[in-house]
Amino acid sequence: MVNRLAVFDCDGTLVDSQAAICRAMDECFSCHGLTPPHRQATRRIVGLSLPQIMRTLAPAADPDLQAALVDAYRVTFQRHRAEGLVEEPLFDGIAETVDRLENAGWLLGVATGKSDRGLRLCLERHRLHARFMTLQTADRHPSKPHPAMLQAAMAEAGAAPETTVMIGDTSFDMMMAAAAGAHALGVGWGYHSTDELRSAGAHGVVESPQDLTVWMERFTDGR
Repeated sequence: MVNRLAVFDCDGTLVDSQAAICRAMDECFSCHGLTPPHRQATRRIVGLSLPQIMRTLAPAADPDLQAALVDAYRVTFQRHRAEGLVEEPLFDGIAETVDRLENAGWLLGVATGKSDRGLRLCLERHRLHARFMTLQTADRHPSKPHPAMLQAAMAEAGAAPETTVMIGDTSFDMMMAAAAGAHALGVGWGYHSTDELRSAGAHGVVESPQDLTVWMERFTDGR
């Protein structure tokens, strides 16, 4: 029997982390004497790995400076977390959706641009860490939309592309799903628009976590 696997993005899908991300990004640019990117630009790259983020937000910087920005962001975000400045609240209805999917027999996973440490701390804060049987991060894989994270999740869960759904809020998630041959489900409460999600290959877009389970059944029962 091939398992059914629901893989969630984290930032913008499970949790609303934009304020914490933008605050850390502003500070790490400023500490290197650079003008911080517009916050809308920062929101749009959430989900990519940090090296890819800095190449996108600071394209004129040389590779050494881009690498320094990566390090500065990590240090800044960790300090902010230690100071109690990082709030990553679950979107309303996510905890209940995780319950419903698990009760319906889905295996659960996460594929995210976060680090291993950042993902663990985020999920543990919400008492969700143990609910996900496969956790794939940018520490061990190329940046989205490369399919490596999703492929590793399927292999670990004993799932196939046709029984796997990637759930995310960005075009990077939808393109990753397409590259891995999996179903792509966009969510309308995150950081990319519904039109962008559909253009990137979303098979559907839901506007609330409560709608997720209905769409998930559609993906795997052939409707």
